[in-house]
Amino acid sequence: MSNDAQILERLTRIEEKLERVSGIEKQLETFANSWDSLRDLGRDLSLLMDPSVKLLTEELAEVETGFQLEDALFLFKRLLLSFRYLAWSLEQLENLVDWWQDMEPILKVTVPHFIDKLEDMELKGVFQGYRAMLHGYAKISQHYSPEDFDAIADGFVRMHGLVMKFSDPKFTDFLARLAEVPGRVDFAAAKPVGPLGLPFRLMSKAYKQGLGVFMELTRALGQISAEAPAKAG
Repeated sequence: MSNDAQILERLTRIEEKLERVSGIEKQLETFANSWDSLRDLGRDLSLLMDPSVKLLTEELAEVETGFQLEDALFLFKRLLLSFRYLAWSLEQLENLVDWWQDMEPILKVTVPHFIDKLEDMELKGVFQGYRAMLHGYAKISQHYSPEDFDAIADGFVRMHGLVMKFSDPKFTDFLARLAEVPGRVDFAAAKPVGPLGLPFRLMSKAYKQGLGVFMELTRALGQISAEAPAKAG
């Protein structure tokens, strides 16, 4: 090997060593920078440590009067004993979530429909009528005592009992026939009748029928008069 080749080989080795040295210098520089950062962080923490420790000590001193280690142990023991109830609560919460997931589609349909019904009732004046009714009851309560309300309630009960009698076909038929009487009365044909003229009038079939109806009403009135004392007793 010539001298020139040997020199070039040595120069190449020297360059490789120099590159290695420069790489090590870069690594050392990076480490130095990291070390400087850590040192700065340590200095900052050291500056904050004293106020933090002082503040923590003051806060713990305030808590010390209301907190003891026994309290933490008791709370931990209660937590262990309550795991069953916590599991049950979580299970019920899961059931509630499942129920809500099932009900949500139904509510999305029914709630707008219910709101539409309420709006329709409001437009028809249903709620206004109820408000007026309550206002009327408020006025009544200002003029009557609770005892009066009891008496009024008894009267309403009796009145409803009277209204129930309208469901009897005989009662409605009687009222219908009775309502036809004023239309059939001819006041122009009414003439004075004395004791001697009464028998002649009773010879008419219409008068006999009327007298029979009058007698039947008298009989019914007599039965009502006889039953009244028995019901009172």
